[in-house]
Amino acid sequence: MAKACACHILVKTQEEAEQLKKQLAKGANFQDLAKKHSLCPSGKKGGDLGEFRPGQMVKAFDDVVFKKPVLEVHGPVKTQFGFHLIKTLYRA
Repeated sequence: MAKACACHILVKTQEEAEQLKKQLAKGANFQDLAKKHSLCPSGKKGGDLGEFRPGQMVKAFDDVVFKKPVLEVHGPVKTQFGFHLIKTLYRA
């Protein structure tokens, strides 16, 4: 069965997510921004969610992690939790 490892930054607004994405495009460190801005407890670990399988995350999140290119920042992705910037580290 497929599995993946991803990290994310969770914020309240689409605007905030887009601002962070611009910072990342300019070379900002993903883990540093996650520690500073993410509302998810994973923020303390630089946004690292560890390894998981399809169906363990909400569908919108899964679609990015299991279908979009790895090692790129995707988003903002809206879920019931807020807006995510997602970076898939690997898929196996």
